Amino acid sequence: MKALFAPMPPASYAWPHLSSLRLGRYAEYWAIMEFTRRGLDVYSAEVDDKGIYLILRLGQHSYYDVQVKTARNLSYIFFRKDRFQPCTNLLAAIVLFFEGGPPELYVVPSLAWKKPNALFVDRDYVGKKSAPEYGLALSLGRLDKFRRDFAVERQILRLNGAARRSRDGSVPEKRLGFPTKEQP
Repeated sequence: MKALFAPMPPASYAWPHLSSLRLGRYAEYWAIMEFTRRGLDVYSAEVDDKGIYLILRLGQHSYYDVQVKTARNLSYIFFRKDRFQPCTNLLAAIVLFFEGGPPELYVVPSLAWKKPNALFVDRDYVGKKSAPEYGLALSLGRLDKFRRDFAVERQILRLNGAARRSRDGSVPEKRLGFPTKEQP
């Protein structure tokens, strides 16, 4: 007789047994639950033909498209440029999975890729088989700063502030983007 359910690994947060597809789906649901738990309105896309998994609403007039991406143990994350063009209302929800621990959710405004650096990479692959992409090159050396700057709580506060300021006509590009010295 075939078992109805696969046996769970001994550790409660063991991720290797999940395929990439299952881990990605788990991350999407995790992101929905975490955004909802924090009081945001979350809408899921019924058709995923543009790479948008969620839409977040803050207040009555601010909406953000969200792409959800996962990484196990700091693997490279990429966004195909034909589905991810940095703009003020596009966010990347990054869900990190480390063996033995719960998923970690981070929010990165897509405008972070407008200024490529060691963490936020821009690759065109001219003359090669790979499609152009934006990438997130996480490493142990960059992890603490990434966790601090893009913690979901910090970014939601920033987005809420941007939503309030959008009613006063402020410039969107200065409201969102990755942390600068001017942004606390």
